[in-house]
Amino acid sequence: MPRTVGVSLKMYFGHAAALSWFDRVAELAREHRAVASGEVELFVIPSFPAIPGAIAAFEGTRVLVGAQDLFWEDSGAYTGEVSGAELAEIGVRVAEVGHAERRRLFFETDAVVAAKTAAALRNGIAPVLCIGEVAEVTPAVAAAEVISQLDAAVQDAPAGRIIVAYEPVWAIGAAEPAGPDHISPVCRALREHLDAIGRGGTVIYGGSAGPGLLTRLGDSVDGLFLGRFAHDPAALAAVLDEAAAS
Repeated sequence: MPRTVGVSLKMYFGHAAALSWFDRVAELAREHRAVASGEVELFVIPSFPAIPGAIAAFEGTRVLVGAQDLFWEDSGAYTGEVSGAELAEIGVRVAEVGHAERRRLFFETDAVVAAKTAAALRNGIAPVLCIGEVAEVTPAVAAAEVISQLDAAVQDAPAGRIIVAYEPVWAIGAAEPAGPDHISPVCRALREHLDAIGRGGTVIYGGSAGPGLLTRLGDSVDGLFLGRFAHDPAALAAVLDEAAAS
């Protein structure tokens, strides 16, 4: 299984800045041996208006383009929403679901997350399912909490690939990520649980993730989900090098 590195741009870039970043990262993807060969999987999740530009920029590379959200229905009178069916039609391959910011700012419940997970999978899109405990607790308590979140999201979902992004809420936007002694046991528990329920899938860590972390985590995770540290393509290249080396 290849290592997986994902980047969500959130709402940090304007349109022109996003297009420029795509061009630089596309060049990196073409030149990076592990990405070009498929040894390391890279996905990029821009804002909705920038998705077509990202798809164009990454044409001819192995980079997957994603969306930061999707609606739980495939069509209808839902002003302001974007369906998984339309996203799949234009070439979106992954979609964030259940990020802590959407739970906090837009009051998304476990039921909403489950409906969006199902919508992604039925349209052939791999959900990047974001789960994480709110308060800093022991790894055992954290594992129990995130496994409960995972089960709620996938219990009625169609078959298909799931990318689980473990993001402790208390580590998002922090100066430092959670420590390896916390991340590793939680991610191992998630992977074991996915296997136990017959889902398989990929388990990556997010939450102030950046260069140097993947080396410290070893094989306890399948990759990283990056935010602000990937705004500099050189930092992203460093993480891709780590992924290839590990």
